[in-house]
Amino acid sequence: MSPHAPTTGRLLIACPDARGIVAVVAGFIAEHGGNLLHSEQHTDVEHGEFFMRVEFDLAGCDLNQSNFADTWGPVAARYGMQWRAQWGDQIKRIAICVGTQPHCLQDLIWRWQAGDLRIDIPIIISNHTTLEPLARQAGISFQHLPIDGDKPAQEKRIADTLKSVNADTVILARYMQILSGEFLRSIDIPIINIHHSFLPAFAGGDPYRQAYDRGVKIIGATSHYVTEELDAGPIIVQAVIDVSHRHSVADLRRKGRDLERMVLSRAVRRHVEDKLLTSANKTVVFE
Repeated sequence: MSPHAPTTGRLLIACPDARGIVAVVAGFIAEHGGNLLHSEQHTDVEHGEFFMRVEFDLAGCDLNQSNFADTWGPVAARYGMQWRAQWGDQIKRIAICVGTQPHCLQDLIWRWQAGDLRIDIPIIISNHTTLEPLARQAGISFQHLPIDGDKPAQEKRIADTLKSVNADTVILARYMQILSGEFLRSIDIPIINIHHSFLPAFAGGDPYRQAYDRGVKIIGATSHYVTEELDAGPIIVQAVIDVSHRHSVADLRRKGRDLERMVLSRAVRRHVEDKLLTSANKTVVFE
């Protein structure tokens, strides 16, 4: 391999459960000179589905990005597999959509700058200018795309922008806008959202005030893939913490922001490390 060639490959598989799939995958990689580094699998007994993620060393391996589909394809077809392969040098290009709240954007930028998230951020998009200074300070292009009473036209501008920067994932870092089905179909790339976990109990404005007034004892955050059904896509990561009567509304909001930052970063990490598979409206999350 050349000095700049990827050193590892990842293969993710979803298919009907059958005997011997683990051995078939391991044997295929060994047959082509690869060495398994990590292997995880899960069988959904109730639905008869099998999921697997393997990472393998490419040193001495004759598999690569250009020949893998043709080489692996017949094996995958035999077992009815849905699959995708990723190579160690492929870095996901993440576009971030934001509103006016900075905490999730700040956290993602910090983790990116620290090398904690191995991603490219080609663009930050917002319907407000509030967070433009954050983007400029980080050296990231900022695109202000206001709604101006014509949301379909604004969504078209967002879609055009995403295509122009070759984004392969969108993160809604407190974007606070409902995306239309037409928009989701037009971009056809994964979108990850973050929100508080009070839904559907405390929908609408100021959920932390509603939670305070009800005397809740836990608060949480949820990150999920976006689908046409509002806030009902496959869940990636969730977290909760205890609260009590001693906590004010401001305390709840502060704790909620901390949870949202943590949960969103965990979800993005699992996505960029190819540790997620979806089935129906559920995710299989490999560690």
